[in-house]
Amino acid sequence: MVPLDRLQRIVERFEYIEAQMAQGGGDLARLGREYAELRPVVAEIRAYRRALDDLEAARGMLDEPEMRELAEAEIAGIEARLPGMEHALRLALLPKDAADARPAILEIRPGTGGEEAALFAADLMRMYARHAEARGWSFEVVEEQWSELGGLRELVARVKGEGVFARLKFESGVHRVQRVPETESGGRIHTSAATVAVLPEAEAVDVAVDPNDLRIDTMRSSGAGGQHVNTTDSAVRITHLPTGIVVTSSQKSQHRNRDIAMEVLRARLFDMERQKAHGDRAATRAAQVGSGDRSERIRTYNFPQGRVTDHRIGLTLYKLDQVMQGDLDELTDALTADAQARLLAEVE
Repeated sequence: MVPLDRLQRIVERFEYIEAQMAQGGGDLARLGREYAELRPVVAEIRAYRRALDDLEAARGMLDEPEMRELAEAEIAGIEARLPGMEHALRLALLPKDAADARPAILEIRPGTGGEEAALFAADLMRMYARHAEARGWSFEVVEEQWSELGGLRELVARVKGEGVFARLKFESGVHRVQRVPETESGGRIHTSAATVAVLPEAEAVDVAVDPNDLRIDTMRSSGAGGQHVNTTDSAVRITHLPTGIVVTSSQKSQHRNRDIAMEVLRARLFDMERQKAHGDRAATRAAQVGSGDRSERIRTYNFPQGRVTDHRIGLTLYKLDQVMQGDLDELTDALTADAQARLLAEVE
């Protein structure tokens, strides 16, 4: 178990931050973030320490004949709860991904499979939009390109809310679909795929972007799928010359488009730095679910059988309809638990 003196130091740090915030001293934004990170940890520590104190007090009553039976029952109850409390405390103390609390940039593109892949990409977009709505997150489309048949050629969206990246980061990878396309007259099952990338939104201090490294172009924007007759010169395309990254934003406000495109560019550059840092630490991190490689097939959606299989953890759910309606919690919870188990095995 974690040494009690380490737990005490964590509580003391939390109480110091609490006092600083009450006095309005220090960097309140930084203190607020640390306070929010430590609060659930300290709650687990305090509950665990109360249980230990209660156990010691109950054991102290064993020598009193009239209290012995009550003490034994209390001791048994506390000892039965302690393993679960210790496990919860170890989870709370696991190293946190600093990006977990951030908003995310969600990117979806069709893979192999032609128009059916584009239609599946559109289904994935709707799935994530519904999931965001169910969790009370905002889902803002930055860039979207549609095919004539209603398929999605590209989506870039910003998702904001509590714990967005922590929940969505497991979605990065290749999503495969097996179903009979609407355009298939012979009733044959086709397999196609779409790629999903989830990037933590970067702050300006995370990534230094030299304005001289940017080429900014203004383009005419014609709306989704060319359906809108009226066009404007509001779309903005930013090219980061050193990396070749191109970001486009086609909202109504040109000024807003520049800001949004820069946010997406910073997120992609920040993600490159994170991937490089992870690769430098280890070729494959045991603490990660899967390799994190977006070329990796992570999940299969089999429509004829109504099932979803996550290949990273071998989980199959026969609730495809609910998943496509945005009910991703069972998948995400299982992936989170697996990631935590891997981390625990690494640190113990």
